[in-house]
Amino acid sequence: MSVHFVGAGPGAADLLTLRAVRLLEAADVCVYAGTYVDAVLAHCRDDARRVDTQDLDLDAITEELVGAHRAGLEVVRLCSGDPSLYSALHEQTRRLDEAGVPWDVTPGVPAYAAAAARLGAELTVPEVVQSVVLTRTQARSTAMPDGESLEAFAATGATIALHLAITRTRDLAARLAERLGAETPVAVVANASQEQEVVLRGTLADIADQVEAADLRQAAVILVGPALGRPDGSESFLYSADRDRAAKRR
Repeated sequence: MSVHFVGAGPGAADLLTLRAVRLLEAADVCVYAGTYVDAVLAHCRDDARRVDTQDLDLDAITEELVGAHRAGLEVVRLCSGDPSLYSALHEQTRRLDEAGVPWDVTPGVPAYAAAAARLGAELTVPEVVQSVVLTRTQARSTAMPDGESLEAFAATGATIALHLAITRTRDLAARLAERLGAETPVAVVANASQEQEVVLRGTLADIADQVEAADLRQAAVILVGPALGRPDGSESFLYSADRDRAAKRR
């Protein structure tokens, strides 16, 4: 038996990998991250034990995972979005290693990708922007490392995907506007792929007003950068008619 860390995706029951669905269907115990995944839990068996971690600390979560494993049960640790981002995967797996419990990871659709899909947006436009920064800001949370300021990321010109930041939109928009300009395109997608999904489009000048009017407080991604404005960029060399495709076959 292993503990399976599974990405729940953005919340829609059909935005999961086939592997994730199989693991959920086989799970005796599903330890899940509180909100955002109710529809995904429908893949679990009716007799599966479900453990909501909203009010549990890491040690209590670990106790659930280790206890289920030692009881010979199939265990899924369901993570919002993708386990590679803001999932506490590192802390949990370190504890499992110390307990001698095997584990593996099944990726999920990350929130920023679900948001971009809903917008119909490519976040990398040739000769406009070719990088994406996935970041967050500090409020009542773990401190950001030195050198990872919002202003430093903005200076790169990359598309910025801000997680866990919706309640600070006004302050963040003002900071980014100083570096990028107030008319820089912005989009906010809350609860991407779910029935209560909200999509807002604007600029750094007006997005805070829209967020506050919509009363958004959680489960939202803020995307910032020229790619959101669907700019006229050059076309990809990969598909260019001028590319010598015969060269690869020589």
